[in-house]
Amino acid sequence: MFSEALIFLFDVLLQPFAAILLLRFHAAWLRAPMRNPLGEFIMAVTDFLVLRARRFIPAVRGLDSATLLLALSAEILYLTGLIWAQGYPFHGFPLPGLLLLAAVKLFKISLYLLMAAVFAQAVLSWVNPYTPVASLLTAVTGRFLQPLRRIVPMLGNVDLSPMLLFIICQLIVIVPIGALEGMATRML
Repeated sequence: MFSEALIFLFDVLLQPFAAILLLRFHAAWLRAPMRNPLGEFIMAVTDFLVLRARRFIPAVRGLDSATLLLALSAEILYLTGLIWAQGYPFHGFPLPGLLLLAAVKLFKISLYLLMAAVFAQAVLSWVNPYTPVASLLTAVTGRFLQPLRRIVPMLGNVDLSPMLLFIICQLIVIVPIGALEGMATRML
């Protein structure tokens, strides 16, 4: 019962925090405008840690490496707590397996964040296309949807490229990420 409560706390606190850090990294990478309610929330939740980490971790090739390393650290902490709460016998600390599994999980979370952004953008285009969050969603999804829009023609006024992006993301989650997760789990 105690382990279930710990797993629940890890799932509710650490995993979403890693996803928020990852979303901040991607927003900076894609140069998404953060002057909107969602962007301000992301900044407010993560500034206390990211701003301190940037003092010691420089940007690499224009990427916010401090935020990415914090997301990786949060995911490693989450996975360590998760396998500890499940009773994993720590005879030796499985650092290579944890690093690989955390990196794979972050890539998987990135794909789910992309799919969520595409879904939110599609819904908001029907309900409220001029919402302040629309510019953030367009910046996040535009780089991925634009090449698909050149391949998939519009049918009437319906853009099918988001559906194709969903299919591609799901196939990536199922095949290569599934294989990498299995390999990383065996390394634990």
